[in-house]
Amino acid sequence: MPLDTRPIVVVGGTGFVGRAIVRELFYSGQHVRVVARRVSTAEDVLPGELEPGDPLEVQNADIGDAESLKPVLEGARAVINVVGLYTESKDIRFHDVHVEGASRLAYLARQAGVEQYLLMSGIGARSDSPSPYIRARAEGEQAVMAEMARAVILRPSALYAEHGGFLPGIARLARLPMVPLFGQGQSRLQPLHLGDLASAVTRLVCRSDTPRMLFEFGGPDPFTYRELILQVARHLEREPRLVPVPMLLWHALAKAMSGLPSPPLTRDMLWLVSEDNLVGEGVGTFADLGIKPRSLRDSLPYCLPRS
Repeated sequence: MPLDTRPIVVVGGTGFVGRAIVRELFYSGQHVRVVARRVSTAEDVLPGELEPGDPLEVQNADIGDAESLKPVLEGARAVINVVGLYTESKDIRFHDVHVEGASRLAYLARQAGVEQYLLMSGIGARSDSPSPYIRARAEGEQAVMAEMARAVILRPSALYAEHGGFLPGIARLARLPMVPLFGQGQSRLQPLHLGDLASAVTRLVCRSDTPRMLFEFGGPDPFTYRELILQVARHLEREPRLVPVPMLLWHALAKAMSGLPSPPLTRDMLWLVSEDNLVGEGVGTFADLGIKPRSLRDSLPYCLPRS
């Protein structure tokens, strides 16, 4: 069967997750159209990796502007929405991006005859959460499914990679003599390598059938937050003292920081880390796609060199 040369549109393709997906699609031989609010050339997306004539193009558009989105969907066979907003401002709210924006893009994709729509969400998305961010993720999933009933929802656990994700922050903490924990540090997560998520997205978008409409992706080794700190500390040959800090104090601190232009801690972050972030029952997983995700223990030497 000849390769389908219609473009796969990655909206938000210049972010941490988006770039990894773009790279994986590109090297699997797909024609990729990268969409972001501000991107100049394809070289900006994959610097030093492209040759003249390579099937990677870029277009500027804003998920909040329908007119800018319509041209980027022309002739596309699939759309992957990886646009994310993690801190609100007075000008843009979670609902604007994760609900209205995601729904708008799905509607326009359906109108343009796009066959596949994949939405990047997150494990734990639920409409009854006290967190506006988590609620918006869940409401966005529902809004997208209302526009495209065959849309695929992707929920990854906490992500790490060779150049980003949560590991650098954990490493900075692990080098301290004392590390404050969120509560007792007993909430659990399944650290997930970004490359494995990108592989899963590529397999989904490159197949004609979709085994499930909801996928949750996590690494093979669940950790409590406490265990994760200790694992990284051992790798860095450190022995910090772990100090439990009540969540009420964390929330008070986050509230005090809320007036900063880019607060390092928000209440939404605290609600996220206070609950388990584990793959659930009855959802699609890596096993459905024939992927064996790599473990954090094996990845630490490459993702977090001791030097």
